[in-house]
Amino acid sequence: ASGFSPAAMSAATVDGAAVFARNCSVCHPLNPPPKSAPPVMALANRYHEKFATKQQGVAHMAAFIKKPDKNRAVDTQAVSRFGLMPAISLTDAELKAVTGWFWDQYNPAMGRGRGMGGGQRRLMNQ
Repeated sequence: ASGFSPAAMSAATVDGAAVFARNCSVCHPLNPPPKSAPPVMALANRYHEKFATKQQGVAHMAAFIKKPDKNRAVDTQAVSRFGLMPAISLTDAELKAVTGWFWDQYNPAMGRGRGMGGGQRRLMNQ
């Protein structure tokens, strides 16, 4: 016997990018411009600004996905612009996979600005 339960093995094989594609990408694009919700890269940067560790960031994100609350949003301007996202029903394994994947989309090259691609447009227009 390997010592791994089938539940633990299936949780370990959940692909965060696939969970995102199935459940989140309809509203959240990976990069700017926004669709009906902020882009992943901009939100990932917000999480990195607000939380010191991945563990803290993904715990907050998972709780927010389960029960969105405008008072706990990492980007209140996004809530004002797009409205509060609906609660998304995911298994614990899916939540862990997608929030970990989301955290890892952080791009330090986006800088500390609003993260909506303005710097990239300037570079493209040179």
